[in-house]
Amino acid sequence: MDTLWMIIFQGIKHVQIGLNHAFSLLHVFGPMATIAAIALVTVTAAKLFTRKFKTRRFRELEKEFQHWYAIKQEVLKLKRDDPEKAKQLGRNIDQGKLNKVYYDYFFEGLLNNLLTMYIPIFSMLGYANYTYRPEALQQLFGKDHLFILHWFGGQTYEIGAAFWFAVCVAACYILFFLGRTAKHRVISHRKNDQGSEAASAPMSMEMAE
Repeated sequence: MDTLWMIIFQGIKHVQIGLNHAFSLLHVFGPMATIAAIALVTVTAAKLFTRKFKTRRFRELEKEFQHWYAIKQEVLKLKRDDPEKAKQLGRNIDQGKLNKVYYDYFFEGLLNNLLTMYIPIFSMLGYANYTYRPEALQQLFGKDHLFILHWFGGQTYEIGAAFWFAVCVAACYILFFLGRTAKHRVISHRKNDQGSEAASAPMSMEMAE
């Protein structure tokens, strides 16, 4: 076990040295920009891991959940014909299969996200907090904090690397969400425009005739 821990420790040490060399190139832009870049790289990598790497059990539970959820939706469509029977069938599906599959799917997704998102983010949080600790900031940039936050009542707080990293990670996720929303809207508008053009084309041909 001691040998295994030494190998893991040496591996982490080499990764840290590599990250130090990579991000030291950004020091000319200042510590805030450097830590913001670290946060952006971390969020991008975490989103890529979450999208690409999923356990086999998670994929199976996802398919099973979607299958039973679709069945329930089909049953609920029968409400107009026989509301009581549809309600009872929906309840039977929930109690018999859907609830269990949902909870298994939820906890497996939580575990999957722990491996692909939370561990990378908290690992890089620890890296940023250690690499840009006050004494390191003082040595590299001439001051032991990033900036001073002025709060109500005249209170001031010296902001360090950990807090700024967390803020940047939250900002990155918000920007990714807004970008995805804007992209979906653009695609939706294009589809609507294409549908309108396709519908107007036969009318134009009829008028020309």
